[in-house]
Amino acid sequence: MLNKLKVLEDKYKELSQKVADPDIISDQPTWQKLMKETSEIEPIVMKYREYSKASQSIAESKQILEEESDEDLRELAKMELSESEALLEEYENELKILLVPKDPNDEKNVIIEIRGGAGGDEAALFAGDLFRMYSRYAERRGWKTSLMSSNETGVGGYKEVSFMIKGKGAYSRLKYESGVHRVQRIPTTESGGRIHTSTATVAVLPEVEDVEIDINPEDVRVDVFRASGNGGQCVNTTDSAVRLTHIPTGEVVSCQDEKSQLKNKEKAMKVLKARLYDKALAEQQKDIAAERKSQVGTGDRSERIRTYNFPQGRVSDHRINLTLYKLDSFIDGDLDEMIDALITVDQTEKMSSI
Repeated sequence: MLNKLKVLEDKYKELSQKVADPDIISDQPTWQKLMKETSEIEPIVMKYREYSKASQSIAESKQILEEESDEDLRELAKMELSESEALLEEYENELKILLVPKDPNDEKNVIIEIRGGAGGDEAALFAGDLFRMYSRYAERRGWKTSLMSSNETGVGGYKEVSFMIKGKGAYSRLKYESGVHRVQRIPTTESGGRIHTSTATVAVLPEVEDVEIDINPEDVRVDVFRASGNGGQCVNTTDSAVRLTHIPTGEVVSCQDEKSQLKNKEKAMKVLKARLYDKALAEQQKDIAAERKSQVGTGDRSERIRTYNFPQGRVSDHRINLTLYKLDSFIDGDLDEMIDALITVDQTEKMSSI
């Protein structure tokens, strides 16, 4: 770890000289790129310098204890040694966290796709509950939510719903939500009071910038049709709904929530790019892809990452064996305790390889 930190410090010194070079400053794209790189490693280098200072203090205190016979000096050295050793341990832990490889998508907005799985109407209702849960979570964090496409059921749920959450670090916190979510409760349609089990799948995709993935317009078939369902006076009167088919992959995206055909096409293209980007990431990182697929699954009850048990008022995440007995507030968007625990476990696993 220390060798890696020394290399980063040398790189930081080199970058600091470059960003102060007038020739580079005049080349704004290059200067901005170097400034971004500098700002990314600066916190690590500053913490490493604190670590080095504490390490030097420990060495000096030990030297005093070895060479000095004056009791007052020895007592001061012992105090300094104790304080510096505590700081060194603290700085080492902080450095391990800082050295955890950053996910390049962490600061991005997200597109969340929720689909009802096993359980019929109850699964669709649960998909609607999850949609509201993530919308409330976004509100709590000051993020903005916009609906992209939806397929509602007659009972007030969703067969599927796609929406975007815009906010700094949205992907870094919501990426752990990908997988099968299971609910255990008595449906409103159940006259006998029996507990039913249903599922919904959640996929969290980072929003993709145009520069990150290029789609050949000739590879996309665009179909327009009349919207159906709730949508105001334009529903069933104009061909405002849009369906995009990416011919090479067979990926299909539909959007009908806007009155404007152009806006529906823009939203559908965002979803298409996010899905294709997600597939590209999966090809590059096969291990991560395999894990993600096992989480998202097909909606079968056995492929679950989390259970929402209403009779017991608990929510359990099976990946980290954490159970919280605050289901009402959780389903109302109070997700931070669970997400913080998931982040901690993820960071701990990554730190063990440093």
